Amino acid sequence: MNNDIVQQVNVEDEMRESYLSYAMSVIAARALPDVRDGLKPVQRRILYAMREMGLDPSKQHRKCAGIIGEVLKSYHPHGDASVYDALVRMAQDFTLRYTLVDGHGNFGSIDPDPPAAYRYTEARLARASLEMLSDIDKETVPFVTNFDNQGTEPSVLPGKLPQLLLNGSSGIAVGMATNIPPHNLAEICDAIAALIENPKLDDDKLCDIVPGPDFPTGGMILGSQAAREAYKTGRGSITMRGKAEIVEERGRHRIIITEIPYQIYKSRIVEAIAEAHAEKRITGIARLDDESNRKGMRVVVELQKSATPKVVLNQLFRHTPLQASFGFNMLALVPAGAPRGDGSVAVEPQVLTLKQLLEHFVAHRKEVVTRRTQHDLTKAKERAHLLEGYRIALDSIDEVIEIVRGSETTDEAKARLSKRFKLSDVQAQAIVDMRLRTLVGLERQKIEDEYKQLIKTIAELEDILRSPRKIAQIVKSETLDLKKRFGDARRTQIVPAEDEFSVEQLIPNIDVVVTYTVGGYIKRVSVDTFRTQNRGGRGVIGIANLKREDIVRNFFVTKTHDHVLFFTNKGRVYRLRAYEIPDTTRQARGTALVNLLTLPPGEEVSAVFPIVNFEGEKYLVMVTRRGVIKKTKLSEFANVRRSGLIAQSLDEGDELLGVDLSDGSHDIILGTQRGMAVHFN
Repeated sequence: MNNDIVQQVNVEDEMRESYLSYAMSVIAARALPDVRDGLKPVQRRILYAMREMGLDPSKQHRKCAGIIGEVLKSYHPHGDASVYDALVRMAQDFTLRYTLVDGHGNFGSIDPDPPAAYRYTEARLARASLEMLSDIDKETVPFVTNFDNQGTEPSVLPGKLPQLLLNGSSGIAVGMATNIPPHNLAEICDAIAALIENPKLDDDKLCDIVPGPDFPTGGMILGSQAAREAYKTGRGSITMRGKAEIVEERGRHRIIITEIPYQIYKSRIVEAIAEAHAEKRITGIARLDDESNRKGMRVVVELQKSATPKVVLNQLFRHTPLQASFGFNMLALVPAGAPRGDGSVAVEPQVLTLKQLLEHFVAHRKEVVTRRTQHDLTKAKERAHLLEGYRIALDSIDEVIEIVRGSETTDEAKARLSKRFKLSDVQAQAIVDMRLRTLVGLERQKIEDEYKQLIKTIAELEDILRSPRKIAQIVKSETLDLKKRFGDARRTQIVPAEDEFSVEQLIPNIDVVVTYTVGGYIKRVSVDTFRTQNRGGRGVIGIANLKREDIVRNFFVTKTHDHVLFFTNKGRVYRLRAYEIPDTTRQARGTALVNLLTLPPGEEVSAVFPIVNFEGEKYLVMVTRRGVIKKTKLSEFANVRRSGLIAQSLDEGDELLGVDLSDGSHDIILGTQRGMAVHFN
């Protein structure tokens, strides 16, 4: 015991080493997937543990509690919650494009409802997982000792399926993160086959085969160019959009949402629609219902009669998660350096392009096929060696029987047989253990047939090992076989970016009359509503349902695409497009302006006028009740937020009284309440 020895360590050095050790542990052993099998350590351990428990797709489901216990006992020295969370995600068909676990029970929902506790749920391996574990018993991957040195586990799975691209991956490590989207199996398999045939295939050709992600929740991707750029660099962002259809029933329009963007909760979209409607950012909604059930998703947005369906749909995309973005960050662990003593290799994180991801997968599969072929060759040679001993014994069976009968011990019989017929220990042991039924003529013929077939098999396996081209063709044929068995149609549509319509494209730019009253009601009516009258005309009613104390305050003609500025008595300015003002009949009172603008209590609009554009030398002249006047360039009001913008700071007790437009060359006359006036340029 050296209790008296005290080592002095620099705190800075100790912190640096400890932090790096922690960071590498999180990077390599928890958060990031391996580029070869596309799995994180916890996912790999769950699948391997389920295989060892015999939970094949043909067997019945078993309690998840038992699976979690086995994983914790033998492979994963961390908390049970992390293991169960990973198991649940691998069973959710709205999280993985191709599920790896077949779950039975409540595994959560897209709403999101949490899964039931693992003592209630059951699971077994999905069919796709068998392809991930295929040939693992043929020394195809290196095994390492587990955390307590009481067993071994695979450092990587053979992985016939290109799991990293099929189901994607997301994770946050120390100082880095990964976010890889899921893809369509048929497209990825075609890309792998094309890359094997032409290793120099460029990124553009690969992007033609794999045009973009294929999300399990369906939806749409706007434009293909963003995805192509992300595939070429490993980083980027694409725009996702849910699937919404406008239908008309009984004279009213509805927007029916049946698919949503990936990793967006349906409940969040419903809440966002309700919030945006309450805040007046979305107008024209009469009712919102979530009619989703086990058969599928269905969110119904019922519209008001006066609403323009495509305008409301555009507002849904703009103000709710019905349209969202997915950020590419294709970071994965790649092999680095020579194999260690146990056959495993060190790994390091790298941002990879689509081609690099495919190349790493193909290289891994070539290694697996090579090791599998070598294993099969070794077993075939061992069996052929054994059969050669049988053949020798059967050719001299009488002498063999005499030697065995004349020996006092098994070891003596083996030694005499080896010396007489020049046999190996394995052959001699097999002859000693040979049963009498082997002497039957039919059995002897089976041995001869098996030996001939083995010689042919050995020649074929040796030929494969000598030919990298044949190994590559095996990888290709196995990949195309997966496409045949598991391939399905694309769920996510890729639509041209030009299809992202704007409101201006949906609404004709026509002349309209906008009317605003002192009581705060506003409306727009087509100019055609007011018919042309000759001399002596009696006029037509512009507003029929005004309150007794209400009068028209502003009345102007503008176009539906023009901007309308609203100035309040508190010095704030708001902006709407003319088409956002509800279109009503000539007799209607209109809509209360507080339903269109987020006006604070006690604030009212004091000036309203249209603006065609904000370009050129134009100014707004503002005057307050106490005689303060200012001139501001119109261009400064080009970007007014929904919450408004301060147009003029006011002294306490003062308020904005009037606003008008000028080109800087007009004369201005200000009149007072007592009949005084001042005139200036």
